[in-house]
Amino acid sequence: MNLAISPTRMVSVRVCRVDELPIGLGRAFEIGGQSVAIFRTRSERIFALANRCPHKGGPLADGMLAGESVVCPMHSFRFDPQDGACDQPGICAVTTYPVDVVADEVFVQMPQE
Repeated sequence: MNLAISPTRMVSVRVCRVDELPIGLGRAFEIGGQSVAIFRTRSERIFALANRCPHKGGPLADGMLAGESVVCPMHSFRFDPQDGACDQPGICAVTTYPVDVVADEVFVQMPQE
């Protein structure tokens, strides 16, 4: 199940500079009233997803990356940061948000309210 936000009616929000994101760890940001976890991989890919594990509500930004999977700090469930899919059967996917990097600035595409 893919809960990625559709690109329609989105607004681009500047979040931070690339070098403000630690490699392999998450960082939480409040964007448009939503808590968003942003991760930067060793290969310099940047992903944004809802900062709440759908299993027990744990803050995903407190987790880390294992390869290119986000690992929940509460139960070690893994989420694919591209589409939000969980590696555990029966666990809902987490919402993901498109990310753009322009001149070393990170922008997250959020639904327009």
